[in-house]
Amino acid sequence: QVQLVESGGGLVQAGGSLRLSCAASGRSFTTYHMGWFRQAPGKERESVATISRFGATTYVADFVKGRFTISRDNVKNTMYLQMNRLKPEDTAVYYCAAGTMQDFYDYWGQGTQVTVSL
Repeated sequence: QVQLVESGGGLVQAGGSLRLSCAASGRSFTTYHMGWFRQAPGKERESVATISRFGATTYVADFVKGRFTISRDNVKNTMYLQMNRLKPEDTAVYYCAAGTMQDFYDYWGQGTQVTVSL
Protein backbone atom coordinates (compact mmCIF):
# COMPACT_ATOMS: atom_id res chain seq x y z
CA GLN A 1 0.00 0.00 0.00
CA VAL A 2 1.10 3.57 -0.57
CA GLN A 3 0.09 6.88 0.98
CA LEU A 4 0.08 10.00 -1.17
CA VAL A 5 0.23 13.62 -0.06
CA GLU A 6 -0.04 16.50 -2.51
CA SER A 7 1.32 19.98 -1.93
CA GLY A 8 2.11 23.13 -3.86
CA GLY A 9 -1.35 24.31 -4.79
CA GLY A 10 -2.49 27.87 -4.29
CA LEU A 11 -3.75 31.05 -5.90
CA VAL A 12 -1.90 32.41 -8.90
CA GLN A 13 -2.60 34.96 -11.60
CA ALA A 14 -3.15 33.87 -15.18
CA GLY A 15 0.18 33.37 -16.91
CA GLY A 16 1.89 32.35 -13.69
CA SER A 17 3.43 29.06 -12.61
CA LEU A 18 3.06 26.51 -9.84
CA ARG A 19 4.78 23.25 -9.10
CA LEU A 20 2.77 20.51 -7.47
CA SER A 21 4.44 17.74 -5.51
CA CYS A 22 3.13 14.33 -4.55
CA ALA A 23 5.07 12.64 -1.76
CA ALA A 24 4.65 8.89 -1.46
CA SER A 25 5.27 6.66 1.53
CA GLY A 26 4.76 3.00 2.20
CA ARG A 27 5.46 0.43 -0.46
CA SER A 28 8.38 0.99 -2.84
CA PHE A 29 7.71 4.01 -5.03
CA THR A 30 8.95 2.32 -8.18
CA THR A 31 6.17 -0.24 -7.83
CA TYR A 32 3.74 2.37 -9.08
CA HIS A 33 2.80 4.14 -12.24
CA MET A 34 1.76 7.63 -11.21
CA GLY A 35 -0.60 10.26 -12.48
CA TRP A 36 -2.07 13.70 -11.93
CA PHE A 37 -5.79 14.25 -12.27
CA ARG A 38 -7.99 17.26 -11.70
CA GLN A 39 -11.60 18.01 -11.00
CA ALA A 40 -13.21 21.40 -11.42
CA PRO A 41 -16.54 22.29 -9.77
CA GLY A 42 -19.42 20.70 -11.63
CA LYS A 43 -17.14 18.74 -13.92
CA GLU A 44 -15.91 15.18 -14.06
CA ARG A 45 -12.42 14.26 -13.00
CA GLU A 46 -9.97 14.24 -15.89
CA SER A 47 -6.50 12.92 -16.46
CA VAL A 48 -3.85 15.62 -16.74
CA ALA A 49 -0.60 13.68 -16.99
CA THR A 50 0.83 10.25 -16.22
CA ILE A 51 4.28 8.79 -15.85
CA SER A 52 5.53 5.23 -15.86
CA ARG A 53 7.38 3.57 -13.02
CA PHE A 54 10.86 4.72 -14.00
CA GLY A 55 9.81 7.79 -15.93
CA ALA A 56 10.49 6.40 -19.38
CA THR A 57 6.97 7.02 -20.62
CA THR A 58 4.89 10.11 -19.99
CA TYR A 59 1.51 11.28 -21.17
CA VAL A 60 0.24 14.84 -21.05
CA ALA A 61 -3.31 15.76 -21.98
CA ASP A 62 -3.72 17.93 -25.06
CA PHE A 63 -5.32 20.73 -23.09
CA VAL A 64 -2.12 21.24 -21.06
CA LYS A 65 0.48 20.08 -23.56
CA GLY A 66 3.32 22.53 -23.87
CA ARG A 67 2.45 24.13 -20.52
CA PHE A 68 2.60 21.29 -17.97
CA THR A 69 5.42 18.81 -17.37
CA ILE A 70 5.23 15.66 -15.27
CA SER A 71 8.30 14.14 -13.64
CA ARG A 72 9.26 11.92 -10.76
CA ASP A 73 12.25 11.47 -8.47
CA ASN A 74 12.42 7.84 -7.39
CA VAL A 75 15.10 8.64 -4.81
CA LYS A 76 12.89 11.21 -3.10
CA ASN A 77 9.71 9.15 -3.66
CA THR A 78 8.07 12.21 -5.13
CA MET A 79 6.22 13.07 -8.30
CA TYR A 80 5.92 16.59 -9.67
CA LEU A 81 3.72 18.60 -11.98
CA GLN A 82 5.29 21.79 -13.26
CA MET A 83 2.51 24.06 -14.46
CA ASN A 84 3.42 27.09 -16.55
CA ARG A 85 1.32 29.70 -18.33
CA LEU A 86 -1.63 28.87 -16.17
CA LYS A 87 -5.11 29.78 -17.34
CA PRO A 88 -8.32 30.34 -15.35
CA GLU A 89 -9.69 27.12 -16.82
CA ASP A 90 -6.90 25.24 -15.03
CA THR A 91 -8.65 26.02 -11.75
CA ALA A 92 -9.45 22.71 -10.07
CA VAL A 93 -8.54 20.36 -7.27
CA TYR A 94 -5.52 18.40 -8.41
CA TYR A 95 -5.06 14.83 -7.25
CA CYS A 96 -2.14 12.47 -7.53
CA ALA A 97 -2.72 8.78 -7.96
CA ALA A 98 -0.73 5.57 -8.00
CA GLY A 99 -1.34 2.20 -9.57
CA THR A 100 0.55 -1.02 -10.12
CA MET A 101 -0.90 -1.31 -13.61
CA GLN A 102 -0.63 1.49 -16.13
CA ASP A 103 -3.87 3.47 -16.45
CA PHE A 104 -5.41 1.78 -13.41
CA TYR A 105 -5.04 3.82 -10.25
CA ASP A 106 -5.74 2.30 -6.87
CA TYR A 107 -4.45 4.96 -4.51
CA TRP A 108 -5.30 8.65 -4.35
CA GLY A 109 -4.13 11.66 -2.43
CA GLN A 110 -6.42 14.13 -0.72
CA GLY A 111 -6.02 16.77 -3.41
CA THR A 112 -4.63 20.28 -3.57
CA GLN A 113 -6.54 23.31 -4.77
CA VAL A 114 -5.21 25.33 -7.68
CA THR A 115 -6.96 28.61 -8.41
CA VAL A 116 -5.98 30.78 -11.35
CA SER A 117 -7.31 34.32 -11.38
CA LEU A 118 -7.59 36.71 -14.28
